[in-house]
Amino acid sequence: MSTLRKVALGTAGVGAGVGTIILGKLFLKEDRHARMTEEHIEKVKKGLIKRPKDELRTRPQQLASLKSDQFDVLVIGGGATGSGCALDSVSRGLKTAMIELDDFASGTTSRSTKLIHGGVRYLQKAIMRLDYEQYCMVKEALHERANLLDIAPHLSFPLPIMLPVYKWWQVPYFWAGIKAYDLVSGDECLKPSYYLSKQRALELFPMLKRDKLKGAIVYYDGSHNDSRMCLSIAISAARMGATVANHTRALALIKDEQGQITGVRMRDELTGEEWETKAKCVVNATGPFTDSIRKMDNPGSKDICCPSMGVHIMLPDYYSPESMGLLDPATSDGRVIFFLPWLGVTIAGTTDTPCDVTHSPSPSESDIQFILNEVKNYLTPDIEVRRGDVLSAWSGIRPLVKDPNKEDTQSLVRNHVIHVSDSKLVTIAGGKWTTYRSMAQETLDAAVKACQLEPQRDSQTDGLILEGGHTWTPTQFIRLVQDVGFDSQVAQHLSETYGDRAFNVAKYATITGKRWPIVGNRLHDEYPYIAAEVRYAVIHEYAATAVDVVSKRLRLSFLNVQAAEEALPKIVDIMGQELNWSKAEKQKQIDQAINFLKAEMGKDVNKAIKDAIPISLSKQEISDYVKRFNALDYDKKGFVSVNDIRKWLKKLDRDIPGEELHNILRELDTNNNGQVELEEYLQMMSAIKTGAVSHSRFAHMTDSMDDLTYGQKMERSGGGL
Repeated sequence: MSTLRKVALGTAGVGAGVGTIILGKLFLKEDRHARMTEEHIEKVKKGLIKRPKDELRTRPQQLASLKSDQFDVLVIGGGATGSGCALDSVSRGLKTAMIELDDFASGTTSRSTKLIHGGVRYLQKAIMRLDYEQYCMVKEALHERANLLDIAPHLSFPLPIMLPVYKWWQVPYFWAGIKAYDLVSGDECLKPSYYLSKQRALELFPMLKRDKLKGAIVYYDGSHNDSRMCLSIAISAARMGATVANHTRALALIKDEQGQITGVRMRDELTGEEWETKAKCVVNATGPFTDSIRKMDNPGSKDICCPSMGVHIMLPDYYSPESMGLLDPATSDGRVIFFLPWLGVTIAGTTDTPCDVTHSPSPSESDIQFILNEVKNYLTPDIEVRRGDVLSAWSGIRPLVKDPNKEDTQSLVRNHVIHVSDSKLVTIAGGKWTTYRSMAQETLDAAVKACQLEPQRDSQTDGLILEGGHTWTPTQFIRLVQDVGFDSQVAQHLSETYGDRAFNVAKYATITGKRWPIVGNRLHDEYPYIAAEVRYAVIHEYAATAVDVVSKRLRLSFLNVQAAEEALPKIVDIMGQELNWSKAEKQKQIDQAINFLKAEMGKDVNKAIKDAIPISLSKQEISDYVKRFNALDYDKKGFVSVNDIRKWLKKLDRDIPGEELHNILRELDTNNNGQVELEEYLQMMSAIKTGAVSHSRFAHMTDSMDDLTYGQKMERSGGGL
């Protein structure tokens, strides 16, 4: 019996009749999804669904097209909305180009809560205020949610989200609201919501606070890998003939004598080369940077973007079940916090704070502490929520907008805005990830009308399968294990990241030299990313910098900033082979990537917290730690070096590669002088004691001096910084 069916049987708390209805719908919906999967597999077997075989042009070829061709539509911005516009345009038969200043999905697109949702809160407001416009917005988003799960099944999936209830009167209130969400979804409801008794809720989410818990409501929304989804959209557009180029800046808009836009002057940010590209229509899809492009068109344009920063943090996997999220509908300041499993860790967020527009948004310690405090409110006291468990922290800028089409431009719009200027610049701003496709369709409708374009057909994107989804099935990873020789974790990761293109990635995999797995050398022992993915990213996915790979292709910087830094040398070496980087360029790429990890992925904030911890140890503890430190400092130099660590490990008959030894040293080397001094060591031990740092390999090594087995004395764990 499946978990869902067991859950349905536990709904007697809301009445036998209701429980029967839920049970019936649950079986029906499960069967419908089973038939859909079987139908898809049968179509693949019969050859009715085929993977596109058109070759992708390389980045130099894409740039050559920009320099020589004229386009019907030129999109500025390579996030979800811009990529969606490019795909919609090329699907109509229009000659299309798209440029992105940084990398595809480098901005807000890759920093979402990873949800594909209709908006439970928006539906609540629509019902309470009898707001038909808001209802239509939710209805549209629910259709787009279902469509996105269908066209990219390898990158997205339904995720159950628990709404814990701590007051009896909230049970019917929340239950009615969530059921309304199901009802509005209609035939596109992912799976029906259901009520759980206290006992069943704790069985499914054992980390939940037990005290005063009455039960829980579970509903379904979608979850996805956001930057990989955006990349899939962009590559799908390129596969259909669109010209796409990342790291290409729009410098100025070109206009004719009548003041109408006829193209864009642009620059390759990697080489500095500049040129002009002609286009009948230019679309501004730059998210938080909307106003900068509008001011290129008209310096007197009023700002319409009201940026708001949302911070997320990553916590170890043990903070949440593997396949159940949590929603806190009313935090201490009225915000909503999601607590979701994602790629083997737990994502918690988000905040909502007004901010300035920047290319390098940084998380603040106050936002991180706010999220941690809210998490504490819902978890059992048995779990110590520690600052040291934060694996990474990052922020994204939401492009909330005012409507320039209305006289009153002060109030923010709830959805998105499409505006056509006097010079025919088409701007799309606002909206959310889930509705990127419908936003793009509306934008191209407006572009066709305003610029008198002549498409060959209507938009084809509703139901258009994205890159990697054509012949993918949930069991594909088994073939990667049996036919290629990957271990199961790596195979599953490749299947759920690249879809039916996973076998193309496998061609670049190298032999491990082990009995098992046969192929698939990992970039970091703790994560299933392999060296072959780096090569594939450069050759087939337009990755041009180390940051492109570590953040948008592999997602490692989002999952664990320390692991990302440790994997950088391997990543840069492989990229250097493919891109013919010099030794100096390799070092430059590593430096830029580390600066990115520090500024945008929370490494600097974590380090500042660790450095700020006062040494609060007892006299006995200080005495013990000084003895351990002195035992390592063989020559009584006053510091510990890599050679000291190597000598001690040799005594323990342990052989650790040189790069890992340097990583161990860097954990404590706060002043970056290549050595650990006594004060740094004592500060680390104090930070571990207080929970500001979860653990340290250096600390475990010194523990072994008390005749303890390496790693046995692990007072704190989690892998955070």
